[in-house]
Amino acid sequence: MKAIGFKTSLPITDNDSFIEFETAKPIPAGRDLLVKIAAVSVNPVDFKIRQNSAKDMVLASPKIIGWDAVGVVEAVGEEVSLFKIGDEVYYAGDITRSGSDAEYQLIDERIVGEKPKPLSIEEAAAMPLTVLTAWEIMFDRLRINEKDRGKSILIIGGAGGVGSIAIQIAKKVAGLTVITTASRPESVAWCEQQGADYVVNHKDLLNEIRKAGFRYVDFILDFVDTNLYWDSMVELIKPQGHIASITGSSTPVMLNKLKNKSASFSWELMYTRSTFQTDDLIEQHYILNKVAELLGDGTLKTTLKETLSGFTVDNFKRAHQQLESGKTIGKIVIKF
Repeated sequence: MKAIGFKTSLPITDNDSFIEFETAKPIPAGRDLLVKIAAVSVNPVDFKIRQNSAKDMVLASPKIIGWDAVGVVEAVGEEVSLFKIGDEVYYAGDITRSGSDAEYQLIDERIVGEKPKPLSIEEAAAMPLTVLTAWEIMFDRLRINEKDRGKSILIIGGAGGVGSIAIQIAKKVAGLTVITTASRPESVAWCEQQGADYVVNHKDLLNEIRKAGFRYVDFILDFVDTNLYWDSMVELIKPQGHIASITGSSTPVMLNKLKNKSASFSWELMYTRSTFQTDDLIEQHYILNKVAELLGDGTLKTTLKETLSGFTVDNFKRAHQQLESGKTIGKIVIKF
């Protein structure tokens, strides 16, 4: 089968930052599905792994990345019970296994959902990683529930892939008052389209929130840089509130600053369940199917912003360059 990957970590402008190659078509066993891929989307995790996983070394065989895909089940392992051959599916994959930038991929059925029926393949491919991240961070980490309807949530980084769908889920599913950050006119307009009640400039976050009429907010989601906004988040979080982040930190986070408010902090990594094969691994199957229903009935909308046609090295380079710029709005999809 055809695949696109890399053997060493290089700048995206380098000729060999991505290479096309042939590799054996995998055979499913156990609970694995063999999916013939029709479209993938590109996320920041892709370029971060490309930049860092093969530094100062050359891999014996090319590494295939990519963790968002839509396709058709072509074969199944002997223990598969959730899907059958011919089913259209979507999923975000497992970071410990070979990725989706290939014609075929093996994927555990417990982290796969039924493709949202009314959506095109490219509209559906934009969604899995971001909806799983946004859903888990709100309902598994912050533990938002029915009694929280009407409370306030600040989403730092509203125009990106995760931020875009997080705005929608917070507003249309959780019933929260949504404040988000953006600075450029086009990103402000995009956040408003997703349903944000307030859009503030992250360059002066504390004062912008106060000007919007909020002394404190009940929940904060950080999708940009934990330490960069930490002091502002500590000041803005309501006593007994909850902050959660997906961004990680190269230096320690000063959690002691939350003590006086008895506030909580959580990390979210969408790959935790698959990496550690947690007992509730199948929750991602349920989340994807629930979101497929919400996308199907129009409650949620795809965050697809741009489609690149063709399974080519040039298209992957172009998508990675755009993501690395830090100015991407919504999602970029590559249609095979």
